[in-house]
Amino acid sequence: MRRTMTGSMVGPAVLLAAALLAACSGKEADKPKPPPAEVSVHVVKTQTVPVVYEFVGQTESSQQVEIRARVNGFLERRVYTEGAYVKAGEVMFLMDAKPFEASLKAARAELAQQQARLSTARANLARVKPLVADDALAVKDLDEATGQEQAAAAAVEAAAAKVTDAQLNLGYVTITSPVAGISSFAKVQDGAYVSAANSLLTYVAKLDPMRVNFSLSENESLRVQEEIAKGQLVKAPNDDYGVELLLADGSTFPARGRVTFADAAFSQETGTFLLRAELPNPRGQLRPGQFVRVKVSGFTRPNSIVVPQRAVQQGPRGQFVWTVDGEGKVIQRPVEAGDWLGDQWLVTGGLKNGERVVVDGFMRLAPGMAVSAKEVPAEPLPVEKSTLAASAALPSVSAGLPAMGAVSAPAMPPAAADKDAVYFERGRAVLDATGRARLLGVAATLKSRPAMRAEVQGYVDASGDAAANKTLARDRAQAVRDALVAAGVAPGRIVLHEPPNLVGADSPALARRVDVVLAEAR
Repeated sequence: MRRTMTGSMVGPAVLLAAALLAACSGKEADKPKPPPAEVSVHVVKTQTVPVVYEFVGQTESSQQVEIRARVNGFLERRVYTEGAYVKAGEVMFLMDAKPFEASLKAARAELAQQQARLSTARANLARVKPLVADDALAVKDLDEATGQEQAAAAAVEAAAAKVTDAQLNLGYVTITSPVAGISSFAKVQDGAYVSAANSLLTYVAKLDPMRVNFSLSENESLRVQEEIAKGQLVKAPNDDYGVELLLADGSTFPARGRVTFADAAFSQETGTFLLRAELPNPRGQLRPGQFVRVKVSGFTRPNSIVVPQRAVQQGPRGQFVWTVDGEGKVIQRPVEAGDWLGDQWLVTGGLKNGERVVVDGFMRLAPGMAVSAKEVPAEPLPVEKSTLAASAALPSVSAGLPAMGAVSAPAMPPAAADKDAVYFERGRAVLDATGRARLLGVAATLKSRPAMRAEVQGYVDASGDAAANKTLARDRAQAVRDALVAAGVAPGRIVLHEPPNLVGADSPALARRVDVVLAEAR
């Protein structure tokens, strides 16, 4: 009786539930499926990309000269202004000249005395010779007269050397700067006695060009060599590497330079490899001792794949990107990301040429989801800037100096502001894009200042064949002249100077340089 009642009660409920489920299933079946998610994709292609390495460096004067006293004596006075810009040959110190003037007078008097003795000896020899010939005197007398004349001549030479030495010492009391640059403070005060122990008076630091020293660690060097050996990294042609500086405030120094020196061995103390770059610094914005970030360019990576940085995401298992397969479904692909290239990321593993990478619309994606892919063009790689020092765009040498009360920062003289330089590759006389761009600026300045002319001068390297080096210096100066004429400068406003030889204290990079100085037309 109970079982029958239970069965009679449950049966209608089950039928009702089944009917409701069938009705709901029919509604869901009739509901349209949502459209596939729309995403933007970029078809990756292998390409050659630039590589920029960054280091911490410190600036250094290209020629820092110690100003020393060459003679002992009392320092009369300091002539220059401490910290000011000084020209080559400008007087910096004066020593007490009176003792050296007296020494010069004494040396000249001794020379006159020896010259008188020489005159007497020569007159005596002239009298003895005919008498000996007539057998009026013995040969011995001729020998003695000849010896006296030769001894008197030697004494004259010795006295003349003393005069020269006294003249040099007198000239050394006026102490000048051998180079143009920024002076330091005086290390010896007026009135002090100067000797070998305290002969260092000050120093002058040449600011144009400016050097930057930085180091490459042994591990980095080995890694670079390994990548070059495997073909993953390609060196710059002729090992010509560009340099860009980032200053302490994050700004970029407007002029670019090149790596000019690499040490022959690693430092045993630091395990690093010293590198040096030189940059134009016509307005003295860089000062010796500044810490800067050095960006070295010139290396390239062939067959590389780059994607926008936003396409690379971070997951529990590392970095990944979303790719779209041939069926229009997304796949989560692990990748290995390398260096940044502007707003893009170098992918060193995980992607192949021709694959489609999602660059926008990936927030709601799930593996295997069907998507509607819209192809977008690839973003351009960062363009390498030309190695150009736009002198007109550089601020004055006093810019960036701390306020010093009533003491004003030294200003670069007008003549130095009208000077530019063009660097050539070693052994070549062909202008590169950097040199041509710089000379276009010089030509524009000449056109705007009709009263000016351009004086062009190259330099002869002290090493190698002198004749070939002089011909190369002339060819480089001629190339600069031809570029100015092509830019619209009248040939009559360009003066070519004979190339001077380098001296031992000059930088070897000067041998690759041609100076262009703007001066008043005569």
